[in-house]
Amino acid sequence: MEKPDKFIERKILIGLIVSDDFIRAIAPIWSMHYMAASTAKILSSWCVDYFKKYNKAPFRDIEGIFTEKIKKGMQKDDVEYISEILESLNEEYEGAVNFNSEYLIDQTKQYFSTQRLKQYAESIMSYVEEGDIVSAEKEALSFVPSGDDESSHVIDPFSNPLLIKQAFTEQSESLIRFPKALGQFWNDQLTRGAFIAITGPEKRGKSQILLEFAMRAMMNGNNVVFFQAGDMTEKQQLRRMAVYLAKRSDRERYCGERQIPCVDCWYNQTDDCELSAREQYGIRLFDPDMEQKKITFDMLMEAKQDYPEYKPCRNCDKIRGAVWLESSPPVKTLTWKDAYKIMKAWQKKHNKRFKLATYPNETLTMQEINNLLTLWERQDGFVPDVVLIDYADILAPDYDCYKLDGRGQINKIWQRMRKLSQEKHCLLITATQAAASSYDKETLSLSDFSEDKRKYAHTTATYSLNQTDEEKKIGIMRLGELVVRESEFDRTRQVKVLQCLQRGRPFIGSYF
Repeated sequence: MEKPDKFIERKILIGLIVSDDFIRAIAPIWSMHYMAASTAKILSSWCVDYFKKYNKAPFRDIEGIFTEKIKKGMQKDDVEYISEILESLNEEYEGAVNFNSEYLIDQTKQYFSTQRLKQYAESIMSYVEEGDIVSAEKEALSFVPSGDDESSHVIDPFSNPLLIKQAFTEQSESLIRFPKALGQFWNDQLTRGAFIAITGPEKRGKSQILLEFAMRAMMNGNNVVFFQAGDMTEKQQLRRMAVYLAKRSDRERYCGERQIPCVDCWYNQTDDCELSAREQYGIRLFDPDMEQKKITFDMLMEAKQDYPEYKPCRNCDKIRGAVWLESSPPVKTLTWKDAYKIMKAWQKKHNKRFKLATYPNETLTMQEINNLLTLWERQDGFVPDVVLIDYADILAPDYDCYKLDGRGQINKIWQRMRKLSQEKHCLLITATQAAASSYDKETLSLSDFSEDKRKYAHTTATYSLNQTDEEKKIGIMRLGELVVRESEFDRTRQVKVLQCLQRGRPFIGSYF
């Protein structure tokens, strides 16, 4: 493990090289004296000089700067050392797709303040050791806290364009992006610093939804950590990930021919569309006056048998979403060798880091999560963009919370999850069980919280999973908005998500 100074200075150098937002925030408060390593002093000064001239981070130009410095004459030892540093940093800053500048800015300001205080203290002690008390007192009295020493929590909101830019950028950039209707439904909430909760009755598919978030987060270029708090074992989680990637089960009974739901248009099914882009004409499956929600699995299968030539249509933006079933042929049962090949190929294609931490039920605490994140950051520079916890209800309270009653412990856990999303500037997603009152409901409401309604107060958005027995048979899940902060939302608005959980897919398509 790197020494603390060397570790943070390495992260600072990466930020100065690759991030425009980071260098804009740090250059005004940077001083060569704050960097402990001589190489860090040199490299950071190059970056700040480049920024002052071009108003951006050097990124690949750092190599050209290094070449020019060599031509002008540098010590051989410095050349060799800087060359080694740049080579070791190369892989890290090439992978900085979604660079977490906000978190590193906080760390850097704290480090600079620490270095500044150390230097004042060393200067004062030097006078004391020499017996020059008058000079020591003068030095002590001359100390003036910088704006960043004063407080990292206090700003002038009217005069800092960088902070205003960051406020708008963080809100608008989704770390995880879904297509079509589901993307319209929640992409703008899946941002850095957000805290998202998925609620639903037990065995409703919450863990599969969390896995979909995790895998899609990797596809979108994020560092991801998945905390399995005891809902599944490590082996069960690995099998589920492999089934997701393979799109086929490790259980033979799920590998036969299946009816997979797909998005269709109601106007196509009722033969009420005259657009030229339509797939075909002249087939009416259902009466136009019929309620869509009354369509059953058996009715869809009967329509397939009566009209084998029917083709679903989703060719225009006037689509009124409906579901159709497409036959999928039998597939080979997934073996461990197949799973290994598929997972290795996935890792190679999506070159971002993923960590899975699995704990027995009611042993994982928020303190343990924070300790692990700190350890990973110190060991190998792993800073997550997305953190998933499966699931919040089986987290154990931290030791300092045991004197609280049950509801107090739960509230404290949710407060600390929110704190984590804010301090790490990450997207945190978890799941929670709905109350028993929800089991016979077609659609969950705000009153269906379990244990403590204050859960809603800490999330930036809470979504419900809704499904009837008939919808489950077809492969339809309805997602609803319970709480969405800083957004106009409608608790009656739902997006229908098509699924085939037997093939490991909680998301196939969606429509309103």
